[in-house]
Amino acid sequence: MDKLLYVSMSGAKQNLIGTAVSANNLANAKTTGFKSDFEQARSMQAFGEGMPSRVFAMTERPGSNMSLGPIATTGRNLDIAVSGGGWLSIQDKEGNEAYTREGNLHVSATGELLTARGSTVIGSGGPIILPVPVEKIEISSDGTIQVRPQGAPANFMEEVDQLKIIKPENNNQLEKGLDGLFRPKDAQIAGELCGFCDLDPGVSVLSGALEMSNVNPVEEMVGMISHQRQFELQVKMMKTAEKMDESQSSLLRIV
Repeated sequence: MDKLLYVSMSGAKQNLIGTAVSANNLANAKTTGFKSDFEQARSMQAFGEGMPSRVFAMTERPGSNMSLGPIATTGRNLDIAVSGGGWLSIQDKEGNEAYTREGNLHVSATGELLTARGSTVIGSGGPIILPVPVEKIEISSDGTIQVRPQGAPANFMEEVDQLKIIKPENNNQLEKGLDGLFRPKDAQIAGELCGFCDLDPGVSVLSGALEMSNVNPVEEMVGMISHQRQFELQVKMMKTAEKMDESQSSLLRIV
């Protein structure tokens, strides 16, 4: 009876975690460049004192869905989408390099090129700083950034930097952090990532476009409903275990 209670208790807990994963995916269905998370459940042997006779359920996030999201044309010069499996290099809050496909950029008052979440975009020599004020900014297909300073002639465009676009051999080499940014799984992979998109002819930058989320809302809703039904089943199993315990106690009183 206690085995039944243990399995149903751990299963109910992990069903709630699975529901949270689906809910997070659904909440980011409109987030630019968002990659949905997978979740899976498996049984795990519980080890401790005595014989390993207990098994518990565990839901985990084995990875993220790396498929490309749809490309939406915006016409805005600072909106970019990276094609060919490339990733835009940025700095996280600790100043370390991380990667994203969120391409809605803007320029701060000090000239820093930032993502919508405020992360600094990395170029060929580090963080990208643009000369401000500027009248026009253009980003070419190879990531080169050209600007026309305020007051310059209409046909004058100055090259200031180049976006750092990395291209892993396999997207499974990257993993998502709790902040939604991607990083190499180990240091060896980090050293193997190519530096700029001109090293890989299959990678290019699309200006005036954004990659949208790859979340399928219908699949996520079905997943949430499935987890909720499983949670209800686990609760019923716990109630059954309680009734069995009450019946056992009544038999002992009769004896």
